[in-house]
Amino acid sequence: MNARDNKLLTLFRRLDRGRQEALLDYARFLCERSADGPAEIVQRLDIPRPDSESVIGAMKRLTATYPMLDTQLLLNQASNLLSQYIIQGRAAPEVIDELEQLFREQFERHGDA
Repeated sequence: MNARDNKLLTLFRRLDRGRQEALLDYARFLCERSADGPAEIVQRLDIPRPDSESVIGAMKRLTATYPMLDTQLLLNQASNLLSQYIIQGRAAPEVIDELEQLFREQFERHGDA
């Protein structure tokens, strides 16, 4: 194992079980998204926010709602919010609200391009 792998494993082991699961969900999500090619859909889909939604679920919903957006760019921007949730324990509804705003703003910029 290299130094980066060891660091990741050390950090993972320091998390409680719930946050370990959240981190694994996020890693799975990133792997799923990296295999996708560029989306050709240009219209926003109307996918309502469930009453009880996880942050990872919100990321999946928002990427499905805005399939025309560059997911790599959004993931780079959303990673800070996801870290605040996973590492710092920030409340999920607050993080989801900010993720929705991030996607909405990116969509508005996309329409202007």
